[in-house]
Amino acid sequence: MSIQTRRERERAERERLIVTAARELAEAEGWDAVTTRRLAAEIEYSQPVLYSHFKGKDAIMAAVAVQGCADLAVELRQARTAAHGTREALTAVAEAYTSFARRRPALYDAMFTHLVDLPFATEEAPAPLWEAFGELFSAVEPIAAEGDDPGLLTETFWAALHGLATLTRSGRLPEHAHERRLDLLVGHFART
Repeated sequence: MSIQTRRERERAERERLIVTAARELAEAEGWDAVTTRRLAAEIEYSQPVLYSHFKGKDAIMAAVAVQGCADLAVELRQARTAAHGTREALTAVAEAYTSFARRRPALYDAMFTHLVDLPFATEEAPAPLWEAFGELFSAVEPIAAEGDDPGLLTETFWAALHGLATLTRSGRLPEHAHERRLDLLVGHFART
C-alpha cells in the first residue's frame, strides 16, 4: 500500500470518526452541545485537525445529514420491498419514515429541520439525498393517476410525512392518533 493510499484511508477514517461523534453527541445532548471544541475532545484530536476536514459545525452537520439520508434510504427500501402491494408499500414507507424521525430526532433535525449547506432537489445534491427521495418516489409513483406529476406527488407525500413527524414529536399532535393519521394520509394518496 502506498503512503498516499494510507493517508487517504486515515483521512477518511478521521472524517467518519468526526461524523459519528457528532451524531452520537447530538442524539445524547442536542445539536447545541456539538461544538468543534467538544468534538475534538471526544475524538482526541485537536481542533485544527477537525478544521482540516470540515470548515466548522455547519459542514459537520451537513456530513451528518448526508449520512442520515443514506441510512434513511436503506430503511425505506427495506420497508418498501418487504411489502406486498402498492398500498402496503406506501404504508410501510410512511411508517418507516416517521419511525426514523422518532427514533433519531437529532439526526432527523440535521437532515430536514436545521439549515445545512446542501443542495436539495438539484443535480448537485449528494447521491444519498437522491436515494432517500428515490425510495419515497418508488412508493408513490405507482399510485399516481394519469396526468399527475409523480415527482410533485412524492414531494407532497414527503411534506405530509415531515409535518406529521415534526408535529407529533413536538407534542402538537397527540401520539396516540399517529397510526390513524398515517392511514388517512395513505388512504388519500392511494385514491388519487
